[in-house]
Amino acid sequence: MKLIGKRIERDRSGHVTVRPEDDEDMWHLYNLIQEGDRIRAAGIRRIQNVSATGSVDSKRIRLNLTLAVTRINWSPSAAPGAESGTTAGAPNTAPEATASVEIAGRVAEENPHVKLGAFHTLEIEANKDVRIEKDEGGWDSVALERVEESCVPGRGAEVAAIVCGEGTATFCLLSEHMTVVLQRLEVPIPRKISTTSSAHEKGLARFYQSLYASFLRHVPYSSPSLRAIVVASPGWVRDGVFDYIMTEAARTSNKPLLAARNKFIKVHVNSPHVHSLVEALKSPEIAAQMKETKFAREGIMLDRFFKMLASDEMRAWYGPDHVALAADRGAIGTLLISDELFRASDAAQRKRFVGIVEDVGSKGGEVLIFSSMHESGQQLNQLTGIAAILTFPLDIEVVEAEEREAKAAEERKKAEENGVTD
Repeated sequence: MKLIGKRIERDRSGHVTVRPEDDEDMWHLYNLIQEGDRIRAAGIRRIQNVSATGSVDSKRIRLNLTLAVTRINWSPSAAPGAESGTTAGAPNTAPEATASVEIAGRVAEENPHVKLGAFHTLEIEANKDVRIEKDEGGWDSVALERVEESCVPGRGAEVAAIVCGEGTATFCLLSEHMTVVLQRLEVPIPRKISTTSSAHEKGLARFYQSLYASFLRHVPYSSPSLRAIVVASPGWVRDGVFDYIMTEAARTSNKPLLAARNKFIKVHVNSPHVHSLVEALKSPEIAAQMKETKFAREGIMLDRFFKMLASDEMRAWYGPDHVALAADRGAIGTLLISDELFRASDAAQRKRFVGIVEDVGSKGGEVLIFSSMHESGQQLNQLTGIAAILTFPLDIEVVEAEEREAKAAEERKKAEENGVTD
């Protein structure tokens, strides 16, 4: 995403103008825009003109509109469905679908074609400027950090993954904030009845051919930003897939693919489904190579939290109220929080979570904001969306008892003061 303009006042009001370029930029916009913001972007409006004779002329025109946001919707890019490899040719491919952000609201600035206060729905377009204007306090630290992250040049997919089983394969690209499923491949392979079963071998050959064609079509193996290509599967399917890809690359003299051989990492997973990516990213082979990436760090810390929860629960807290208590005591070493919590329509609720993030950061703790477009973020969402690994053990029951005593003492003090005043 390109940063076109930015003006933030001391009271955290102001505007930012950006130009989204891909699906991940759309995801950033969805997380930046809140109800009550004013958005200026290009849109299409149907205009009706009534002539003197009473005839109605209707036409669609493109114009720039400023909306006071009342609703925002996110539509992720749709991956092609499962494909069959029973045909002789290459698998059919569905046309690429891009993610979209749809904004509904009232027109907030006068326009020659649209009345002030009229309802309109804008669909944000790629490579078109979008201006986001927020009132006092709107541009908090979390929002500004997301703007900075999204506008880093050279950002792109860092990991490609093929999660496969016998006859199935799912192609994914992982970037800092998103896991995009590019294609699901499914080729029926007859069971191996005997050692001379030709039907099984033919089905396996069709699967490898379809997988290789899909690999060339979807995986940007020659991209400098791509650090690793993960081939994950139960059993030994990953070895057969990797060997076939390298053999075909040598047979067809595909030099860029042969040069990318060192990017391939074969990993064992328990299930041939997309959610196994979390398991794959925690493997030592990938952790050593991807330790600097955001999503790998998130997966490792989430795994550490679950292990801590099982072995030393006094150092693993989750839930908004409990994590807030731990933050007040300066006990949080690592805060795990989902970006879904910052999309709360209640401004006070968002402000509360931003306050926890800033409090932990100011006391030297590590803050990891998980993307709910990654499998690790979805797992965290199932656990209230916020969790913390503490630097020292705290008993929840003792802390809650202390809080109740402190509130009771404060109420007694107020009652005494009121009594003296009366």
